Amino acid sequence: MRPIRYTDAIIEEFKAEGYWTDEVFTDFWLKNAKERPNREALVDSTLRVTWGEAGKIMDRFALAWTDLGLDKDDRVILQSPNCAYGFLARVACERAGLINITVMPYLRHKELTHIIEKIDPRAIIIPGIYRKFNYLEMVEELKADHPNLKFAFLLDETIPGPYPPNTYSLMAIAREPWEEKKDPSVLAERKFHPTMDVGALTSTSGTTGVPKIVEWPLAPRLMTSKCRVDIWKLTGEDVTMAVAPFAGGAAGTLTYFAAPLVGAKIVLLEEFTPEGALEMIQKEKVTCIGVVPTHIIRMLECDLPKYDLTSLRFIRSAGGYLPPQVAIEAEERLGGRITSDLGTQDVGSVSGCYIDDPADVRRRTVGKPLAGNKIKLLDESGKEVPPGEPGILYLRGPHSPAGYWRDPATTKDVFDDNNWTTTGDIVTLEEGRIWIMGRQKDVIIRGGQNIYPAEIEGLLNEHPKVASIAIVAMPDREFVERACAYVVPKAGETFTFDEMISFLKSKKLAMYKLPERLEIIAAMPTVGDSGKIDKKVLKKQIEDKVAAEGKA
Repeated sequence: MRPIRYTDAIIEEFKAEGYWTDEVFTDFWLKNAKERPNREALVDSTLRVTWGEAGKIMDRFALAWTDLGLDKDDRVILQSPNCAYGFLARVACERAGLINITVMPYLRHKELTHIIEKIDPRAIIIPGIYRKFNYLEMVEELKADHPNLKFAFLLDETIPGPYPPNTYSLMAIAREPWEEKKDPSVLAERKFHPTMDVGALTSTSGTTGVPKIVEWPLAPRLMTSKCRVDIWKLTGEDVTMAVAPFAGGAAGTLTYFAAPLVGAKIVLLEEFTPEGALEMIQKEKVTCIGVVPTHIIRMLECDLPKYDLTSLRFIRSAGGYLPPQVAIEAEERLGGRITSDLGTQDVGSVSGCYIDDPADVRRRTVGKPLAGNKIKLLDESGKEVPPGEPGILYLRGPHSPAGYWRDPATTKDVFDDNNWTTTGDIVTLEEGRIWIMGRQKDVIIRGGQNIYPAEIEGLLNEHPKVASIAIVAMPDREFVERACAYVVPKAGETFTFDEMISFLKSKKLAMYKLPERLEIIAAMPTVGDSGKIDKKVLKKQIEDKVAAEGKA
């Protein structure tokens, strides 16, 4: 199935420049199975799998699916916690020529119905019972309303058989010698073309509350993964760990996409607790972890001297803003270097910090553009901004997806005819590195003057009493918008409006940028398990408060 946006000219350009190759991800799994069959590939709480075993299980899943009648380009929803079978099912979809979309385990009927109506899947892969929720019952209800959703595959055997029609245990499939029952050469015939086929789908976080579906050929994802291997100096001796869900970018980029390229071991933490994460790092001698900032903060609250964390080399934090003082503390107490980068599901990966960049660069910037990416900074009228001035970040390069699933009109709104797109971030450039000032959509316009929330948040995150901070716009009759600060104080601390203003004035901040209201809250609302602060919730809260006060 050809990607909707990639023209022959785009493909030829990036292939000629060496950014896109004829490789796909399963090539590396097969290579590792052949060259390091006895080295451990995957570890979860109950299973340890070598590369040789992983290759065999991957092929057994793929062969069973072809035997059951799943056709090339059929769509498959994978709803998996951090477990080895879920990980292998994802790569097995590619091996079988099935277009998978990996979604978070917390999605339920409403969210899955939206995805089903968008992509018309033939199969879904789920746990049986996970976190006391019966996924099989949910899927049976979904199948009744969507007859093309024929197959369900269980990642575990928490629900004993017999199963409903067209429901199968992947554990049982893994035990069957499918390579003896069906000619494995059929898989070579179903292999995705790296640029001319859609190889996978992802969903966005959905700025309107309804996620969009992004289609990905494999070539740009492989290119990004190679860049990540380079900037992280990842090798086959590394032990990577998904602390965040591997279904998302925070951990998935490290473990699912980058690690197999060099044969690095992958450890999957199924249920996050800070103690459990630290114990797993110690037990498996983990060298690099994929987390969201909340994970780091919670681990720092533990009795760290109890654990041997000397193996930890770097920490890939994504999915939300990591305050610089938290990064400093993490590097001092956890031992791994913090690395940061920039990218979105909508437009692809943009930049990244090298693991050996200076500490201040890694903590305060998102690094330099990835190989092949061209960037420019424009003002709202589309003109390039003077050097050193903030502007809206636009990019063009080989790391971008093909657009939105079967939706040329929406895709055209995001990518222009020359392949340029924008992240919507307001940034500045310094020595080729990208400094984020804030999101274009989050910019607060106070009486015609722009306030960039990330600038104020970065300063307030340095305050010794502040655990978490979010700056949002609140409605105002005179200025249209003013800045409101939501703060979670550190345990046992109090934080006042006067303290906030005094601190920001000491930083020589312009007066119009000072927040004009402070809201103290116990915890920040987040988007699902991602760890990202949900500013939409905070903006709605302050809008409701201001409206109520106006009526009083």
